[in-house]
Amino acid sequence: PDTVIRPGVILEGRTRIGARCELHSGVRIVDSTLGDNVLINNHCVIQGATIAQDARVGPFAHLRPETVVGKAARIGNFVETKKTSLGDGSKANHLTYLGDATIGNGVNVGAGTITCNYDGVNKHQTTIEEGAFIGTNTALVAPVTIGARATTAAGSTITTNVPADTLAVSRARQRNIDGWKRPTKS
Repeated sequence: PDTVIRPGVILEGRTRIGARCELHSGVRIVDSTLGDNVLINNHCVIQGATIAQDARVGPFAHLRPETVVGKAARIGNFVETKKTSLGDGSKANHLTYLGDATIGNGVNVGAGTITCNYDGVNKHQTTIEEGAFIGTNTALVAPVTIGARATTAAGSTITTNVPADTLAVSRARQRNIDGWKRPTKS
C-alpha cells in the first residue's frame, strides 16, 4: 500500500515491493525484495537483491545477485554491488564497486572505492567491520579485513588486514618535477 511507481518502471520475476516505497523512472527490478519505505532513484538495475526498510538506492546504481542492503543504508550514484552485504546505516554514495564483500553497520565507503575481488582465477572476500571509514579512491585487495572503526586514508591500496581502531595509509610519495614542460604536437 501507498507505494508510488513512476513511469517506465519494470518489475520482473518474483519481485516483492513493501509499503510506502517510491520507484522512480527507468528502474528495472528482477527477482528482488524491497522492504517498507525504500526509495529507488532513477535508472537503477536491481537483480536478485534484498533491500531492507528505509534504504535508498541510486540514481544509476546496479545491484547484482546476492546483494543485501541493510536498514537505512545508502547505495548512491554509479555504485555496483555483487554478492555484497551492506550493513544497517552504512553508505556507499559515489562511483564504487563492491563485490564479494561483507560490510558491517555504520560503515562509510568513500567515492571511487573498489573491492579487488578477482585474481584472474578465483574470487576472494573483503570484510569491512562496523564503524569503519574507507577513504576516497581506496583499492581493497581481497582477501582482506578492515577492522571495526578502522580508517583507510584516501588513495590507499590496502593489501593486508587493518586492525580495529587503526589508520592504514598506503601511498607512493609524491614527486614534483620542476621545470617540466608538457609535450607539444609537432
